[in-house]
Amino acid sequence: MTDHITASIATRANVYFDGKCVSHSITLPDGTKKSVGVILPSRLTFNTGAPEVMELVAGVCRVKLSGSESWADYAGGQSFNVPGQSSFEIEVTDALHYICHFG
Repeated sequence: MTDHITASIATRANVYFDGKCVSHSITLPDGTKKSVGVILPSRLTFNTGAPEVMELVAGVCRVKLSGSESWADYAGGQSFNVPGQSSFEIEVTDALHYICHFG
Protein backbone atom coordinates (compact mmCIF):
# COMPACT_ATOMS: atom_id res chain seq x y z
CA MET A 1 0.00 0.00 0.00
CA THR A 2 1.38 3.41 -0.94
CA ASP A 3 0.07 6.83 0.05
CA HIS A 4 1.25 10.03 -1.58
CA ILE A 5 1.27 12.91 0.90
CA THR A 6 3.18 16.09 1.54
CA ALA A 7 4.81 15.80 4.95
CA SER A 8 7.91 16.35 7.02
CA ILE A 9 9.40 12.98 8.01
CA ALA A 10 11.95 12.44 10.76
CA THR A 11 14.68 10.39 9.12
CA ARG A 12 15.99 9.16 12.45
CA ALA A 13 13.88 6.23 13.68
CA ASN A 14 12.19 6.08 17.08
CA VAL A 15 13.35 2.76 18.56
CA TYR A 16 11.51 1.43 21.61
CA PHE A 17 11.62 -1.73 23.72
CA ASP A 18 15.08 -2.88 22.55
CA GLY A 19 14.07 -2.65 18.88
CA LYS A 20 10.73 -4.43 19.18
CA CYS A 21 8.97 -1.23 18.03
CA VAL A 22 10.45 1.06 15.39
CA SER A 23 8.67 4.09 13.93
CA HIS A 24 9.20 7.35 12.06
CA SER A 25 7.49 10.60 13.04
CA ILE A 26 5.53 12.48 10.38
CA THR A 27 4.21 16.04 10.52
CA LEU A 28 1.66 17.15 7.93
CA PRO A 29 1.54 20.74 6.61
CA ASP A 30 -1.40 21.54 8.96
CA GLY A 31 0.67 20.45 12.00
CA THR A 32 -1.04 17.07 12.41
CA LYS A 33 1.37 14.48 13.84
CA LYS A 34 1.49 10.77 13.04
CA SER A 35 3.96 7.94 13.28
CA VAL A 36 4.42 5.02 10.92
CA GLY A 37 6.08 1.89 12.18
CA VAL A 38 6.25 -1.78 12.96
CA ILE A 39 5.99 -3.78 16.19
CA LEU A 40 7.72 -7.16 16.13
CA PRO A 41 6.27 -10.16 17.99
CA SER A 42 6.22 -9.22 21.67
CA ARG A 43 4.02 -8.09 24.56
CA LEU A 44 4.47 -4.39 25.34
CA THR A 45 2.83 -1.59 27.34
CA PHE A 46 2.56 1.89 25.81
CA ASN A 47 1.65 5.08 27.67
CA THR A 48 -0.19 7.86 25.85
CA GLY A 49 -0.05 11.63 26.22
CA ALA A 50 -2.56 12.69 23.57
CA PRO A 51 -5.43 10.48 22.38
CA GLU A 52 -4.35 8.04 19.66
CA VAL A 53 -5.94 6.07 16.87
CA MET A 54 -3.89 3.02 15.99
CA GLU A 55 -4.59 2.14 12.35
CA LEU A 56 -3.32 -1.36 11.60
CA VAL A 57 -1.95 -1.82 8.10
CA ALA A 58 -0.88 -5.48 8.32
CA GLY A 59 -0.33 -8.13 10.97
CA VAL A 60 -2.29 -9.32 14.00
CA CYS A 61 -2.40 -8.39 17.67
CA ARG A 62 -4.53 -8.29 20.77
CA VAL A 63 -4.98 -5.18 22.89
CA LYS A 64 -6.05 -4.43 26.46
CA LEU A 65 -6.80 -0.79 27.22
CA SER A 66 -6.03 0.65 30.66
CA GLY A 67 -8.86 -0.11 33.07
CA SER A 68 -10.19 -2.99 30.96
CA GLU A 69 -10.18 -6.59 32.10
CA SER A 70 -10.52 -8.07 28.59
CA TRP A 71 -8.38 -8.31 25.49
CA ALA A 72 -9.65 -7.48 21.98
CA ASP A 73 -8.25 -9.02 18.79
CA TYR A 74 -7.26 -6.83 15.82
CA ALA A 75 -5.72 -7.36 12.39
CA GLY A 76 -4.59 -5.32 9.41
CA GLY A 77 -7.40 -3.13 8.09
CA GLN A 78 -8.77 -2.43 11.58
CA SER A 79 -8.09 0.32 14.12
CA PHE A 80 -8.56 1.03 17.80
CA ASN A 81 -8.74 4.21 19.90
CA VAL A 82 -6.67 4.93 23.00
CA PRO A 83 -7.60 7.82 25.32
CA GLY A 84 -5.03 10.47 26.19
CA GLN A 85 -3.13 10.21 29.49
CA SER A 86 -3.72 6.45 29.46
CA SER A 87 -1.98 3.23 28.46
CA PHE A 88 -2.54 -0.01 26.60
CA GLU A 89 -0.99 -3.44 26.48
CA ILE A 90 -0.42 -4.99 23.09
CA GLU A 91 0.53 -8.54 22.25
CA VAL A 92 1.80 -8.96 18.71
CA THR A 93 2.02 -12.43 17.20
CA ASP A 94 2.92 -11.44 13.63
CA ALA A 95 4.85 -8.27 12.68
CA LEU A 96 2.34 -5.44 13.04
CA HIS A 97 2.60 -2.49 10.63
CA TYR A 98 0.72 0.58 11.81
CA ILE A 99 0.00 4.26 11.48
CA CYS A 100 -0.57 6.07 14.76
CA HIS A 101 -2.74 9.19 14.49
CA PHE A 102 -2.22 11.60 17.43
CA GLY A 103 -4.66 14.11 18.85
